[in-house]
Amino acid sequence: MPEKPHINIMTAGHVDCGKSTLIGRLLYETGAIREEEMRKLKELATELKRETFEYAFVMDKLKEERERGLTIDIMHRPFETQKWFFTIIDCPGHRDFVKNMITGASQADAAIFVVSAKTGEGVQEQTKEHAWLMKVLGIPQLIVVLNKMDTVNYDEKRFNEVKDETVNLLKTIGYKVEEIPFIPISAYVGDNVVKESANMPWYKGPTLVEALDSFIKEPEKPVAKPLRWPIQDVYTITGVGTVPVGRVETGVIKVGDTLVFEPPGVKGEVKSIEIHHQQIPEARPGDNVGVNVRGVSKTDIRRGDVAGHPDNPPTVAKEFIAQIVVLRHPSVIAAGYTPVFHCHTASVACQIAEIIAKIDPRTGAVVQEKPDFIKTGDAAKIKAIPTKPMVIEKQAEFPELARFAIRDMGMTVAAGVCLDVVKAK
Repeated sequence: MPEKPHINIMTAGHVDCGKSTLIGRLLYETGAIREEEMRKLKELATELKRETFEYAFVMDKLKEERERGLTIDIMHRPFETQKWFFTIIDCPGHRDFVKNMITGASQADAAIFVVSAKTGEGVQEQTKEHAWLMKVLGIPQLIVVLNKMDTVNYDEKRFNEVKDETVNLLKTIGYKVEEIPFIPISAYVGDNVVKESANMPWYKGPTLVEALDSFIKEPEKPVAKPLRWPIQDVYTITGVGTVPVGRVETGVIKVGDTLVFEPPGVKGEVKSIEIHHQQIPEARPGDNVGVNVRGVSKTDIRRGDVAGHPDNPPTVAKEFIAQIVVLRHPSVIAAGYTPVFHCHTASVACQIAEIIAKIDPRTGAVVQEKPDFIKTGDAAKIKAIPTKPMVIEKQAEFPELARFAIRDMGMTVAAGVCLDVVKAK
């Protein structure tokens, strides 16, 4: 395992703002990708007549491997800076973005938020949506990259225009912009990614890699909290037995522990714990592990279940109160609406039984009591009732298991956090 502290970082931003190219460049220049691999990708890009795509292909090549499902580790690509060992989570397109963010194995500790400086691009609809999702899902730390500076001749005036647009957006949402670096970059040319750019003498700030080292703080590992381990998949391995896999959110799993899986309520004993095919004596928050559990069969548990210790089992909700932001909905949302809630690794249809109040998303103040409906852009407090048993925790106790996205019609219609839970009997 790496000696440096581990950070999960994701990229966010509008489609075509250059996220994949930026990651490719970052991986290449930090030595995570070898010269010959890069050369092959360049030849492939030329062959496919997509000359500027060689860096983007670094992650896109993984996409086809991902579809073949080779290993758990492929979605993520590790790279190191002087201070950190990073796992980068590329979130291409909207569908994967949400899956990765909410049900994916890695909850990001930080995000690189990419905005295109190209004329006519800047802050767009999806830029706003991703910014809201990052905030609602509790990603505390951001680094903003204003990409494609080469397309505007490295113009400082254009940089400031797009920076102001982005600052206004992030302020509205409630990010502390004074703590966020804004870096002018050309991912394709390589300006200010790892090496300082000679093309922008007017910029005096850090490169992206310097910003990763100086601005990102290590997240606290909630080791002292009770165990919460959402299950992502369950395997049966010949000669070993049942092996649930997932990322430990809070607490610690040790060999010999008794675990209880909720909602099914089944118990089993921890025989062994593996991370990246190495056996370890205990798993801590942030570790993505496979655990061999004795006494539990593959048919007893599934993706979306959460394991804890019997003295403090995960909370199964009969109903819950949540605060949501409606990101986009073609009409309106009223009581009785039953979309799918994606929370940690679970996806369960929940009925919005009541809209308690419309609120100001920045201050949390009530704007209107018991409105008949809410629409795109509104924030509200709601009461939700799951259509089948699900584990959800309240924000004050386990923020990691309180966040969710609401999906319907193949898109994310809202995102939110759980404030309070009525336990199921």
